[in-house]
Amino acid sequence: MTVRLRLDLAYDGTEFSGWAAQPSQRTVEGTLTAALSTVLRSPEMVSITVAGRTDSGVHARGQVAHVDVATEAFAALPGRSDRTPERALLNRLGGLLPPDVVVRRVTRAPDGFDARFSALERRYLYRLADAGAPRDPLRRRDTVWWPRSLDVATMDEAAQGLLGLKDFAAFCKRREGATTVRTLLEYRWARLDDGVLAATVRADAFCHSMVRSLVGAVVAVGEGRRPIAWPAELQDRVGRASEIRVMPAHGLSLEAVTYPPDEELAARAEAARARREMPAAGA
Repeated sequence: MTVRLRLDLAYDGTEFSGWAAQPSQRTVEGTLTAALSTVLRSPEMVSITVAGRTDSGVHARGQVAHVDVATEAFAALPGRSDRTPERALLNRLGGLLPPDVVVRRVTRAPDGFDARFSALERRYLYRLADAGAPRDPLRRRDTVWWPRSLDVATMDEAAQGLLGLKDFAAFCKRREGATTVRTLLEYRWARLDDGVLAATVRADAFCHSMVRSLVGAVVAVGEGRRPIAWPAELQDRVGRASEIRVMPAHGLSLEAVTYPPDEELAARAEAARARREMPAAGA
């Protein structure tokens, strides 16, 4: 018997080679798996499912994962204390994990919950300090310093042309057998009070390097090198557009993952596992 736990976590991706475990590389998954396996005294490495596999250098404030834990091991976590097993696990992880990974909450997952497939949407933030913005050394790890001035109004207009259910093959590093059809729910640009340009990007899911490519395409518009319609025109491509600059990873952060009500979790997971395709013409 096992109990499924939801983990809400955050991390500074600067010194990680992404989320996914890799041999001889420091990764978020590898670090968290080792800590969980130690706390749970598991003879085998614990398996973790995550909402979104972030690339090397990408940060997260609102990452979500789940793990299935043996019921006996879970019940034994408090020891002689009066803590709940959830609180005991949270506290013990806090003592083992390095300072660039923080598990903020541990809860029993509702029936049907899958951190990856039950998610309705993911929201990312990209921070960019152009030539007109002050350089803040205290935020150098999460803000890209750009040498040229950018027109935020034209960038925001160009971004609007990318919204909707579309094939984002031009913006993705293709993976064998993976679809590049996604629903881009929100993509907007604004200049914050500190002068930094910020992009908010929401979609049902993202393919590899999609967000950083979406940013790169619109930055070309903001510099005046491409017309406003150019990013949307790229969506006619059946493969990756080499003209798009993939922006630096450290400006990107996974801010939040949204899930449906508990009673809809299982149905959402089943629907998300189905391969997404573009609707037939005239359908």
